[in-house]
Amino acid sequence: MATLVTGATGFIGSHIARKLVDRGVQVKVLLRKSSKTTNIDDIDVEKVYGDVMDMDSINEALSGCDTLYHTAGVASFRKEDYQKMEDINVDGTSNILNAAVESGIKKVVHTSSIAAIGVDSEGGVANEETEYDLDYLGVKYLDTKHRGEQIALDLAKKGLPLVVVNPATVIGTGDIYLSSTAFILWYYKKKFPGYMDGTLNMVDVEDVAEGHILAAEKGGIGERYILGNKNFTLLELFSLLEEVTGVPKPKMKIPYFMALASGYFVERILGMSFPNYSTMDLDSVKLSKLRWHFDSSKAINELGYQPRDVKESVKNTLEWFRENGYLD
Repeated sequence: MATLVTGATGFIGSHIARKLVDRGVQVKVLLRKSSKTTNIDDIDVEKVYGDVMDMDSINEALSGCDTLYHTAGVASFRKEDYQKMEDINVDGTSNILNAAVESGIKKVVHTSSIAAIGVDSEGGVANEETEYDLDYLGVKYLDTKHRGEQIALDLAKKGLPLVVVNPATVIGTGDIYLSSTAFILWYYKKKFPGYMDGTLNMVDVEDVAEGHILAAEKGGIGERYILGNKNFTLLELFSLLEEVTGVPKPKMKIPYFMALASGYFVERILGMSFPNYSTMDLDSVKLSKLRWHFDSSKAINELGYQPRDVKESVKNTLEWFRENGYLD
């Protein structure tokens, strides 16, 4: 039997597909004809053209498979991508997972996000038991990832053999769409005028991919596992980036209200759009005031998950940027 990976041309999905092929697994991938295939051109996978909004292609892709890694999704803080996230992160997830129920699949790993968990309400460290309460922010990425995860967990309660994984901010090689490594690139290019009080948890894509496979092998049905590593304040992160890149970190602390007003003016009044993690979009500013600190001990203890040194991950990310012309 084969294993299907959705989103296999993307950042996390391509690393999962590669690891599975290296293990001798027969891998099928569901992809659009317009997708960039750079990340999987050199591995032996069976391609099914379509997407998670096309039920015929979904059923064709699932045929002959006993395992599904559903990594397809849209990660964006841009208002122009709101509908796309609604379509892919919510409706697409419902389509592929309901089709998996009908196909009799033996194991499903659903790629969610720490965004679907939210933050600890008392400013502490969040874990898998933290209750999501960030609807008030109106950040579409958070809302769609949370709703997609709820669809997955509801189907697990109805008998779908599904495990959820919640990656933190992922860095490493192969992020051709600059979905989550972009902040390292913008730092290198001195695009940050200052820093705010935000925090984040950073993890290597290789570790996240391995965590998915461990979840398929050892994860409890209906359980979710945070795949993170080290917690940083933005100032601590900028200090690490300064050490690795030699680029001086910004010295000015930007007040939240000033950043919020600026983001609203630039995005909603001027109608300008910026790449992810540019800090210029309104959603990124809203998230910057929250404490995105997470505990991965459940994945470590139950799955054998072992994340590597984040400093090496930053170096590998920069080297990949350099080799692929992003630093020019």
